[in-house]
Amino acid sequence: MSARTRIKLCGLTRPSDVAEAVALGADAIGLVFYPPSPRYLSPQQAAPLLAQLPAFISTVGLFVNPTLAEVQACIDAAPISILQFHGDETPAQCAEIAQQVRRPFLRALRIRPEMKAPDLLEFEAAYRTSSPLFAGLLLDTWSDAYGGTGKVFDWSLIPAELAHRAVLSGGLNAQNATGAVRQLRPHAVDVSSGIESAKGVKDVALMRAFIAAVRSADHE
Repeated sequence: MSARTRIKLCGLTRPSDVAEAVALGADAIGLVFYPPSPRYLSPQQAAPLLAQLPAFISTVGLFVNPTLAEVQACIDAAPISILQFHGDETPAQCAEIAQQVRRPFLRALRIRPEMKAPDLLEFEAAYRTSSPLFAGLLLDTWSDAYGGTGKVFDWSLIPAELAHRAVLSGGLNAQNATGAVRQLRPHAVDVSSGIESAKGVKDVALMRAFIAAVRSADHE
């Protein structure tokens, strides 16, 4: 039986993009609640996007160094199912916010070139032991700025014992997704700029091609 890599399409901003993501078989959609991002949505803008979703589609909210009040206000207006912390949040900060709003959380780790496999495992262990609500690491490319870079990092840094439960991100697109899944067999992949015609504007053809590329590796 072939494996099935979960697919998250992130940075959706339009109802039509959400509808297409669902129709194409995405497992999760990501909404960005970080104001400096070109993909930013206010909770009020996000609410109607979530309202159109059918059952069993995960909704992930991306935050950067938020306060508890900011996350709570977001969930009150747009009840996302998973938090994604993408800033400098400590294990204790993530655990506290997740507990207060009763949501599981992902922690993004931006991979620096000098990092080694033990660094990734140590980082994961710190968050896993901090809270039973920790859902896993999202591995992205290092940047001085917060948010995605659209660039690939060195996948060989990811230890095999971590890859199968991690979310792979950073510069993925239809051209490299098959190879990434074939090499790492991650639990999930996350894409944003790789399926866009412009920042914050998803392209249906690119979305379809990306999902097909992931499924091609799954079926090998």
